[in-house]
Amino acid sequence: MKGSTRRLVFALGAVGLGVMLALALLRMPAFGGTQHGYRDAAVAAALARNTANVVSSVNFDLRGLDTLGEEAILLASVIGAAVLLRPGEREHRLRPPGGGRTLRATALAGYLLLPITLVLGADVVLHGQITPGGGFQGGVVLATGLHLLYVAGSYPALRRLRPLRWYEIGEAVGMGAVVALGITGLALGAGLLANVLPTGQLGQLVSSGTVPIFSVGVGIAVASGMVVLLAQFLEQDLAMRRDGTGRS
Repeated sequence: MKGSTRRLVFALGAVGLGVMLALALLRMPAFGGTQHGYRDAAVAAALARNTANVVSSVNFDLRGLDTLGEEAILLASVIGAAVLLRPGEREHRLRPPGGGRTLRATALAGYLLLPITLVLGADVVLHGQITPGGGFQGGVVLATGLHLLYVAGSYPALRRLRPLRWYEIGEAVGMGAVVALGITGLALGAGLLANVLPTGQLGQLVSSGTVPIFSVGVGIAVASGMVVLLAQFLEQDLAMRRDGTGRS
């Protein structure tokens, strides 16, 4: 494609996007106003399904298809990063370094906060339909909590705590659970990712139908994906050496 053709295609797309953006801005409710149609509809739908956290209702029920797409993007990103960071022809894997010189206060804080962070992450995932949180936030907290071992100065301990094979399987299991929920909705004639389970009572742990299952699946996929992704970068930085040029 010639440069002039590319510029023409870009100009047409930019004009169309600009027109849609201008129309959207002009039709937005006034800033600070009391009328917000989507908000009112989302809150009513969340309460109808006994979901106390409206954000989780939007993510894991009302707009579940968007969440499925986001999970697919995360999965593709992790796979792409793993492929790009795999050892090259001139790279060799070394024995990972042991614990470096870390302040005792930093090491102590890392070891003390590790179990607290993991419990907090699990709580955020499991109670996402009741309190602020959900699979996305909780998954990131869980993955971050594991890497407190690295912050504490023990990379070998981190490697022992996170055998990558488990987390690769976990990412597939989390994504598979979300897809299975979608197929279940279709099989029951309610639609892809439809909330087809009993919704229970508002504010109870077992409530909101498929929302907590969706949240847990996303939490497993996000936590596992983040661990695998960070592992690729850490291995590339700490355990790879390029021939003739020093560390890669």
